[in-house]
Amino acid sequence: MIELSGEPLSLEAIARVARGREEVALSASAIKAMKESRAVVEGIVHTGEPVYGVNTGFGRLANVRIPDEDLGRLQLNLVRSHACGVMEPLSEPETRALMLLRANVLAKGYSGARPDIAQILVDSLNEGVYPVVPSRGSVGASGDLAPLAHLALVLVGEGEAFVNGRRVPGREALFSAGLLPIGLEAKEGLALLNGTQAMMAVGALATLEAIKLAESADLAGAMTLEALRDTPAAFDPRIQGARPHAGQAAAAKHLRELLEDSEIRESHREGDTRVQDAYSLRCMPQVHGAVRDAMAHVRSVLEIESGSGTDNPLVFAETGEVVSGGNFHGAPIAYVMDYAAIAITDLASISERRIERLVNPDLSEGLPSFLTDDAGVQSGFMMAQVTAAALLAECRVLSHPSSIDNVPTSGGKEDHVSMGMTAALKFRKVVDCATRVLAIEFLCAAQGLEYRKPLKPGVGVQDAFEELRRLVSKLEEDRPLGPDIEKIAGWLATRF
Repeated sequence: MIELSGEPLSLEAIARVARGREEVALSASAIKAMKESRAVVEGIVHTGEPVYGVNTGFGRLANVRIPDEDLGRLQLNLVRSHACGVMEPLSEPETRALMLLRANVLAKGYSGARPDIAQILVDSLNEGVYPVVPSRGSVGASGDLAPLAHLALVLVGEGEAFVNGRRVPGREALFSAGLLPIGLEAKEGLALLNGTQAMMAVGALATLEAIKLAESADLAGAMTLEALRDTPAAFDPRIQGARPHAGQAAAAKHLRELLEDSEIRESHREGDTRVQDAYSLRCMPQVHGAVRDAMAHVRSVLEIESGSGTDNPLVFAETGEVVSGGNFHGAPIAYVMDYAAIAITDLASISERRIERLVNPDLSEGLPSFLTDDAGVQSGFMMAQVTAAALLAECRVLSHPSSIDNVPTSGGKEDHVSMGMTAALKFRKVVDCATRVLAIEFLCAAQGLEYRKPLKPGVGVQDAFEELRRLVSKLEEDRPLGPDIEKIAGWLATRF
């Protein structure tokens, strides 16, 4: 069980809850912090001092003072009015991550909400009540308002939720889990809506997949290198030491390990007249390594954000102050999501160039045209490269940054927004496409190794080749390759 205290969560911890359904609890320190900040809010209500988000309207309506008897209705109306999301909902793992991350923000004690609000969120998560959260509708400031409003709707017994895969009314979903809807008091609707947790949920899970892709790209590239009878000389540790980027060194080391004890390499060590290999093979440490370094930066930003107070206003119990600011703005997440999409697109790009070298007889070092013995009658892997090209084209379009866009909202009050949710959704799609580009490289490289038998590749490559062959067989005659690609994409999700 993960105890929430408002401290940063690792991406792996987020995934254990999101994908592994690990249970969650609030720590004693979190409950204490929430009670202390709540006391500040209740003091404001008692004195009647006008404070944004507690007893005023929102956005352009911030100067409208709300009577005490309407404060609960104000918060409920806020949730209802902001639930404007559209299109397909977030996946179940993304929704679980969203619930976890929002509960952790509340647990910091800067939100001014009762512990009961965080508790029903935790209970819903643990009991399998997952709000239906449409994926579109957030501009990333004041945070992910629309997605979080759909999350909050279920907690008050409205909206819709998934329970055991069924889409049911929110109230029914809570009752089925033995939970009761919660009434919102002053500031609590706003405490549920302000923040970057939807873009975080999508981005965190996609980032973990992207981190694994960099490792998978080493393996795919090593398999291609063996199939093409190219040289690992460029992976020499002295070369990496001359340019000491951590990711480059790690990628080169991984490649050397995968290629260790290669019979294919020994077969052409003497008499090989090629001086240098193509960049898509020789520069794997530099490109794959740069992707590693990019994703390490993305991880750092996301993990800081997972333990950040992203509400507005923030309640500082130690001084009794409620201070308005802009921590809800999604710029930090938007930038790294755009950065990540660019990096993973380039990972797909270098993989597609290696695929081309495998299937093109002008480049493939003696391999048959399109990796088939009967080229002409059979097309072999011709269309596999075409599919990779199509996927790469989509990645390139999706790599146009969202964070440079801006559409002012809320009557001009929110005049600069992050588009962070758009960036996260685009990045998720880039990861999906890049995974399948790498799957195609694996499929083609494994076929190429068939033509190097009885020689065996390096030990790491050979192990992966044997795993692949348990999934997909050698191509003897043309067959639909789409199912093979999807099987390998699924296999990649389980590696590293």
